[in-house]
Amino acid sequence: MIRTTRQEIAGDRSKGAPFTALKGETVDGILGGQLRIIQKEKGYRFSLDALLLAHSVRLKEGEDVLDMGAGSGIISLIMARRWEYGKIVGVEIQEELVDMARRSVEMNNLEDKISIRQGDIRKIEFLFAPQSFDAAIFNPPYRRQGSGRINPDYQKAVARHEIKGSLNDFLRAVGYVLKESGSAYTIYPAVRMVELLFQMRTAHLEPKRLRLVHSNRFSRGEFILVEGIKGAGEELEVLPPLVIYEEDGSYSEAMNRLFKDVSDFP
Repeated sequence: MIRTTRQEIAGDRSKGAPFTALKGETVDGILGGQLRIIQKEKGYRFSLDALLLAHSVRLKEGEDVLDMGAGSGIISLIMARRWEYGKIVGVEIQEELVDMARRSVEMNNLEDKISIRQGDIRKIEFLFAPQSFDAAIFNPPYRRQGSGRINPDYQKAVARHEIKGSLNDFLRAVGYVLKESGSAYTIYPAVRMVELLFQMRTAHLEPKRLRLVHSNRFSRGEFILVEGIKGAGEELEVLPPLVIYEEDGSYSEAMNRLFKDVSDFP
């Protein structure tokens, strides 16, 4: 599996902003300290897949973006610094994560760019009007309900298992909110690639770009990054594989370029 550590992804923990961090929370600097994010010390914490997904997104100036299953708000925060878009809205079902994400937005002075809403994507019609976004980003739970051991930590369980929404639920919601020719971006386990591509096409989200992510150059594919276009015709661009680690455990040249690219905010 792709491994990460807090130091590799987050850098040094900030000691400031005591009014934003509650008991059992940390305030972590990310991307060289250009952003700070509030997370649970022992609960759900973002991982490398969120950074890979944020990097895969391509936006045009003025586009409106929906971050579905926003969690702690990490993708929304990166997107707000990286692109000049219309608006970005993060939707998260868990109240505690919504509160942390909102405080992270405030701490980074991004209230004018990001709004975080509590909501259930399975009831998307009650949250947004149809065809109201140009792009949607989603990092859905990877494991089917009833498969594998359910994590005793509820936040982690919801993030990993289809407890509060299945892949089909996310794709149906994406199809509802996207404008025609709008873009959908996701990351998913490579072992479930066939299901993802099939379900995307069923939802009229044609897969247009795909990239396999490998832990090292000898390992099997761990994840796939996919961009789909609503209502597009059939033609898939398969990008070169992304290798995370060198044989000695250090980050690959491609990953170092990715970190630099995401960190080089305009």
